[in-house]
Amino acid sequence: MNLLKRKEEKKTEKEKVEERREEVLAAGRKFKYPLQWTRYRVVINTILIAFVVLAIIIVGGWLAFYRIGMTDELLFNVSKVLPLPVANVDGNDVRFSDYLMFYRSSMTSIERQSGSQFDDGSFETLRDEYKRSALTEAEKYTYAIKLAKELDITVSEEEIASEFERHLKIGGIDRSEEGFIKIINDNFGLDKSEYERMLYLTLIKAKVEIEIDENANKIASKVESLLAASDNNYQAVAEQLGNEIIYEETGGLVDSKNIDGGRASEAMRLEPGQSSGKFISMNGDGYYFVKLIKKTDSEVNFVSIKVPFTEFSRQFMALEADGKITEYIEIATQEQ
Repeated sequence: MNLLKRKEEKKTEKEKVEERREEVLAAGRKFKYPLQWTRYRVVINTILIAFVVLAIIIVGGWLAFYRIGMTDELLFNVSKVLPLPVANVDGNDVRFSDYLMFYRSSMTSIERQSGSQFDDGSFETLRDEYKRSALTEAEKYTYAIKLAKELDITVSEEEIASEFERHLKIGGIDRSEEGFIKIINDNFGLDKSEYERMLYLTLIKAKVEIEIDENANKIASKVESLLAASDNNYQAVAEQLGNEIIYEETGGLVDSKNIDGGRASEAMRLEPGQSSGKFISMNGDGYYFVKLIKKTDSEVNFVSIKVPFTEFSRQFMALEADGKITEYIEIATQEQ
């Protein structure tokens, strides 16, 4: 005992302070390490919960998009943010947002204008028909974009703006942009950006059609020559060209705001007996020639010749036949 006591007495003050410090730190570690372990567990649990929630969202989204086939506004908005594919055409993904845009614009029109005329069964059949049509339409526009890249064809923002302005004045009415957007929203459920997307797709496809359809261009040139030689006798030209073109008569006055590819609107600009010359249909599926017979302030009577584009459809059908179109959703088909 005396020996121990003498050893303690020989310790310097500094050594005593260090010993005391170590005792305090040792006591603190008893509380520190359990707390560190608890924080570690909290972090791990938080990460696990986040992964579980993310997995639920991914699985739920996959089911909603690719299995249940939901088409509501929430999913539409999600598809505009996330580049989700609904199909693939010759190696190019078809945007889910384009498919839903075409489908929702068609169904909104039906639901708001004549939805009450259908019972549940027939309305569901109609939904499936419009889904099929919308998906095929989105696939065609995707193929058009692919060809446009190969042919170095582009559509500028100025061209879209110009086309938008032209649509404002359809039927000879000078509408405001706000009023026009309200019309397309009320009738088709589209906002301005979605409508501009439709205009872009229509313009790019029309440019591709013009570039690749040599036969339609030759027939259109033939129509121009024959009309010039016959003093714009549309019926005589139609009889001469037969099945190469499509000849139509209104048979009387029709509304100048008719949805007819832009023919009534074009006719409204003419004077009786005057011919429009060649112009592209508003949906980009061919050339039109229009001759005005008679008009009032709001109605027109005209004849028209259409030179349909066929080459694009031929190529697209070849893709289908070769199995180069893959669809990631299933659309119910009705038994014949």
